[in-house]
Amino acid sequence: MLKLINLDCVRGGRPLFRNLNVSVPDGTLLQVEGANGSGKTSLLRIVCGLMSPESGEVRWNGANIKSLAEEYSQEFAYLGHRNGIKEELTPLENLKISNSVAGNKLRTESAQAALKLLGLENRQNFPVRYLSEGQRRRAALARIITGPAKLWVLDEVLAALDTAAVGVVRTILERHLEGGGTAIVATHHDLQISAGSYQRLELAS
Repeated sequence: MLKLINLDCVRGGRPLFRNLNVSVPDGTLLQVEGANGSGKTSLLRIVCGLMSPESGEVRWNGANIKSLAEEYSQEFAYLGHRNGIKEELTPLENLKISNSVAGNKLRTESAQAALKLLGLENRQNFPVRYLSEGQRRRAALARIITGPAKLWVLDEVLAALDTAAVGVVRTILERHLEGGGTAIVATHHDLQISAGSYQRLELAS
């Protein structure tokens, strides 16, 4: 379970949110909404431990994430506005290398299956720099779904995706929730998730 306890966030001297309290049980998707500048990305970075709140704490399974350190980093997968993939490598190479760095042994067959699910089977051996923005986003998503992380933290995950790809992402999220996983997703889109539990958090601008 993820818990956000009395979180305050201030950026550039301006408070984005104060006294934020949220509990996200296993098998739950928390959709974070709000206008640009309301603190969505900052909240997701705080959840990942990439940014410290002004006050308050984030707990994972009862422990403050600061005390978990590397143990917590193995529990979550983060996809921000940047895709975090190397343009000189192919989607298949990116996928295998990122999993290897994370200590996850990924078979070539499993990597290819993930890329096929995301509609990249005919692009898996093309350098990423030749792919469209939507294809790059799907290649980045493949890293999330092939890893062992229980907590997915996704910032505008549907950006640049076409209708078919959006449907695939919904299916992937539902499978993750059904397996007891947790997801924090910042998006303006209606996710229409039919599996697991759903919570909505709107940050005021």
